[in-house]
Amino acid sequence: MKISKSTIVLLVLMLIFSILMANIADLISINPHFPDETLRDNNGEIQWAEPKYYNIENSYNHLIWFLQITDIHISIFRDPSRLSEFKEFCNVTVNSIQPRVVLASGDLTDAIVKNGFGSKQEHREWQHYRYIIDQTNVSKKVLWLDVRGNHDNFDIINFDSKNNYYLYYSIQGKKHPRSYMYNVDIGLETYSFIAIDACLKPGPKRPFNFIGILDQDEINRVQQLINRSKESNAAHTVVFGHYPTSSIISQADTNIRSILGSHKESMVYLCGHFHTLGNMVPNMYSLQKAGFLELELADWKDNRMYRLAAIDHGQFSFIDIKHNDWPVILITNPKNMLFMMPQKENLESIIKSTHVRVLAFSTVLLKTVEIQLDNDVWQKCDHVNGPLYVLPWNSTRYKEGIHQITVRVVDNENRRKIMSYSFSLDGSWLSTSIFPKLVLMANIIYIFQFLFLITLILSIVPLCFLRFVHMYYKNNRIELPRRRMKFFHLWLRKLWILSAVDRVFYGLVLYTLYFAVGPWTMGEIIEDHTGVIFVWGTFIGNMYLPGGLTYAYGFLQLLCFHFPLTITLAHHVDRRLRDAECPSRVLSKFRTIWRFLPILILILLQFVLGYFLYLEYGTTAILLCPLRTGSIIVAAALSYSIATMPVSCLRSAASVWCPNGTIDNNNTIQ
Repeated sequence: MKISKSTIVLLVLMLIFSILMANIADLISINPHFPDETLRDNNGEIQWAEPKYYNIENSYNHLIWFLQITDIHISIFRDPSRLSEFKEFCNVTVNSIQPRVVLASGDLTDAIVKNGFGSKQEHREWQHYRYIIDQTNVSKKVLWLDVRGNHDNFDIINFDSKNNYYLYYSIQGKKHPRSYMYNVDIGLETYSFIAIDACLKPGPKRPFNFIGILDQDEINRVQQLINRSKESNAAHTVVFGHYPTSSIISQADTNIRSILGSHKESMVYLCGHFHTLGNMVPNMYSLQKAGFLELELADWKDNRMYRLAAIDHGQFSFIDIKHNDWPVILITNPKNMLFMMPQKENLESIIKSTHVRVLAFSTVLLKTVEIQLDNDVWQKCDHVNGPLYVLPWNSTRYKEGIHQITVRVVDNENRRKIMSYSFSLDGSWLSTSIFPKLVLMANIIYIFQFLFLITLILSIVPLCFLRFVHMYYKNNRIELPRRRMKFFHLWLRKLWILSAVDRVFYGLVLYTLYFAVGPWTMGEIIEDHTGVIFVWGTFIGNMYLPGGLTYAYGFLQLLCFHFPLTITLAHHVDRRLRDAECPSRVLSKFRTIWRFLPILILILLQFVLGYFLYLEYGTTAILLCPLRTGSIIVAAALSYSIATMPVSCLRSAASVWCPNGTIDNNNTIQ
């Protein structure tokens, strides 16, 4: 049976798609009960025994709770309520919940200038941040651990820069300019909190200051902090930073995921930065293959979110809360089955527990705390101490299958809150949503590079292939494809003709290749410091930063400029050849403008983006800018070249696509 070429192409595309989907599935698939390779030594043996067992009763021991806030973005130009409500958080929320620790995981200030595009460290923003902390005395009530984010690192050439206000206005900056650790002793247990600073060194202005980097020195520093935590016999370790692990480049022989996975006490990595991708991917949580939870917190900037977390008898629990949403409930036993960590937590502690445990908070006294298990009757909890409420239970009734726990809290102002989730005591496990897992478990730099490479190939290879085919056809080695699909044949003709016109083909292909290897712009990447930006990295003086967001930027440029430009030029060349075949046709001014309208729109878009670049990096950056200014020149030059080139430039294409094979210089068909 004869198989058509279109069928073969379809099968190949399906195979490629299947391979891609299989790789994605392998990337995000997790067996929480099976130790990851990071947990094994060179002989394949597991490096540690089962997690510690705790006898969970109605005790107030073995319990710590803390808060996280991220992406505060204090600004002197926009949204004053960020500051006023941040003051409420430090005053009302912290006083009501009374955590031992507050983690402020980066982007403490906005550092975006009034026009919304440029970036610089604003002294007054940092003054506001420190003033709120000092005025509310929050750093004296709790252990306030702040760490830098990329916005706190805009326009910073080095740690000693006069613009590095983090050193002077943050709580931890003077003592710990980068990664650091604190131990908190509660009862007989020690809890370690490790802050990871992955900010770029140096820190350029936006937009190309988005990813994080851990070089060998900083990786060694993190390893030292982990070792100090071990030496202090910390029962549990909480690691936090601004950047999700998927956005951190490791310039060392290991990476942050492997480090956290190889430390059995490291339960969780708390971060921010992604702003839930503009609320497109809420609840960005994932269990990493190394066995620890990674939890991105929605921003304070727009969403006014904060996180309450607790470690209760070796079990980690958390809830993300909207500011001023009271009462607050956190169930610590039994644990939500979405966030089980068998490699870090002992399930037997829950199975053999004697009490359900709940932390409940409000700005006023609580009236009732009640629990319902499955569809049983509501039962009133006993108050132990502080926010802890317990209810005796017979866990053997729930030893098999998936069950539901619901907690209802009413405070003295009759504000009511209900929290419910599923739990399991037989090891059953539910995975979090696929998109949060993909965002947190993948390496976004690799994704950006892949997208850029694919679009680059699609921008160049088809034209080169058609030119190769054109040469073979002229030598009578192949025949024109049959007209089976009119639309496909129409655009095959247009792109073929474009590839056959030397000045257009070489101009388009060489500029696209330059875009992949040559400098995009040169300008003041950091105040008083000139830098050169390539897609694969940025040079600032004698310092080099590897490419990250530049690949995403390049992907969008190819997708939104190079592709449309190629299609538009192909259409123009085809129209020029048709006009040569019918020289009697005279276009009106309106039709001439209409024909070149797509090119004008593309050029206008580059002017707008060029203006944004000017706001970001200054005048030099737009004058010496093959990325924007070069795109405008190339688009205009190639369009003008097509409109004015001699008909002789079309002869090679006419030999294939004109009925009689050639056209003369007087626009008459021979």
